[in-house]
Amino acid sequence: MNGLKDGGLGLVGDIGGTNARFALVEFDGPDPRLIEPTAYKGADYATAEEAIEDYLHKVGVKHPDQAVVAVAGPIEHGTVHMTNLDWRISEDSLRRAGGFRKATLINDFTAQALAAPRLSPKDLRQIGSLPTSGEGDLAILGPGTGFGVAGMARRHGVDTPLTTEGGHIAFAPTDEIEIEILRALTKQFGRVSIERILSGPGMEDLHTILAAAEGRKVESLPAKQISERALDGCADSLATVNRFCAILGSTAGDLALALGARGGVFIAGGIGAKIVELLETGPFRARFEAKGRFVDYMKAIPTHVVMHPYTALIGAAVALTPEGYASIS
Repeated sequence: MNGLKDGGLGLVGDIGGTNARFALVEFDGPDPRLIEPTAYKGADYATAEEAIEDYLHKVGVKHPDQAVVAVAGPIEHGTVHMTNLDWRISEDSLRRAGGFRKATLINDFTAQALAAPRLSPKDLRQIGSLPTSGEGDLAILGPGTGFGVAGMARRHGVDTPLTTEGGHIAFAPTDEIEIEILRALTKQFGRVSIERILSGPGMEDLHTILAAAEGRKVESLPAKQISERALDGCADSLATVNRFCAILGSTAGDLALALGARGGVFIAGGIGAKIVELLETGPFRARFEAKGRFVDYMKAIPTHVVMHPYTALIGAAVALTPEGYASIS
């Protein structure tokens, strides 16, 4: 049987385009317990293996039994070349670096999907008036350095995550301003995916392109500063973040339709929690529901922002259990 047994010690990781997060995991009963979760900047290390070795040295543990590491990018034959970070990681290299008996790579939003059913109300901020129903399939998506998407099929008490690269579907504009945004990004990139807008770098491009489309002049700013200024009431930055939230709402609605996610949509990733107040008060929910003949269908789907800082580590820990391992195998 694969999976960590009660009393065993494992390592979990969550490696995105900016941060690499690690924790030890201990099982004493059905629920995993995260020990010493720690975040590192990926740019500070040449390889993921170096970061893991540094973490294990910090916590004073030599050889945890097993590891599950969630990564932002498609995994092929146990290897990933990160989409937004120049690291190539393999299960074999992780196993050797950490002295693990077994090491497994999973997609970072697969980990988010595994965690979603285990989140408590305090880990979530509800957008709109509907609480999580607890029934039906789920969609988990969100912007960070990139844009991740996963599903969760729920059948007869069994949860099965659906790994996707949905962040790379094409951007679909809904009004004249968004058509101008698409034109500008097409000149720059050729094909325009959702990730070209709904990500940190995408927000930076959106800030200048939206202003130009609306006849305003703005300075180029990093995404963090745009978000902070928007929350402080800066009109130009607020216009950018509100448009970002609107496009996120439309995209979340499209993905909910595609995945049949009547049990709920969870907005994960690094950006959603930072701008949650604007997601609550802005156009996100209206654009989520604006699906023509399917308005009533969409109105019945709850939407939440994930506020827990280590959700993907929780999901990676679930994958360490025999049941979780079986669901991703």
